[in-house]
Amino acid sequence: MIRNYVALDLETTGLNPKTDKIIEIGAIRVREGAIADSFSTFVNPGRGLAAKTKELTGITEEDLKDAPYIEEILDDLISFIGEDYLLGHNILFDFSFLKKAVVNQKKTFDKEGIDTLRIARRFLTDLESRNLGFLCEHYGIELEAHRALNDAVAAHLLYERLCQEFYEKEADTFMPKKLIYQVKREGPITPRQKEHLGKLADKYHMTLMAEGILQLRDEDIEIFGEQYIDINKLTKNEASRFIDRLLARYGR
Repeated sequence: MIRNYVALDLETTGLNPKTDKIIEIGAIRVREGAIADSFSTFVNPGRGLAAKTKELTGITEEDLKDAPYIEEILDDLISFIGEDYLLGHNILFDFSFLKKAVVNQKKTFDKEGIDTLRIARRFLTDLESRNLGFLCEHYGIELEAHRALNDAVAAHLLYERLCQEFYEKEADTFMPKKLIYQVKREGPITPRQKEHLGKLADKYHMTLMAEGILQLRDEDIEIFGEQYIDINKLTKNEASRFIDRLLARYGR
């Protein structure tokens, strides 16, 4: 039975690691089944938050305005994880966001992981749901859902409970599996793209502040989701997609 690992959970602006951003990281180091250390931080995504994200997570722009950007804390997080296995509920989701961030910093990140969602789907077939909140309620595990550190702790406690109940029946299901997510590095926004966005902002009467913050108008927020975007933090691909969305909305 695996007793040493790092339980990881991320809160994000959405579900797609190609277009969405990490806004909170929670991780705990487990030794012999007990919590030995923790890592927790908000992450500035370089953009405003959609209303549904704030409603789901309880996280606001005020929480994130002074938070570090992902590149500023990535080395600390990778060092915290070390050589440990990752554990989480649908751990591939969290791994995919983290791997994209690492690859964009020209580094590698290959891990094996234990997925409590996979284990629950294997053994708890009679339950109406296998999401983390439902399973915690089922087992009497306290959980303030959709906050990263709380969810990491809950995944750890759920794993321990599932081990007690099912490990001897099918030990292989509890073994770490290689986490696979293919991602290509995205370079930063180009000077030409910044210039183009500046011209579009002026043309469409948007506010582009000196520090590179593009403030969207009220009528645009419902379309784009965010209230603002820090264009300096866009990747080349993200900038291209955002320009295309602007042109699609307003025309050339």
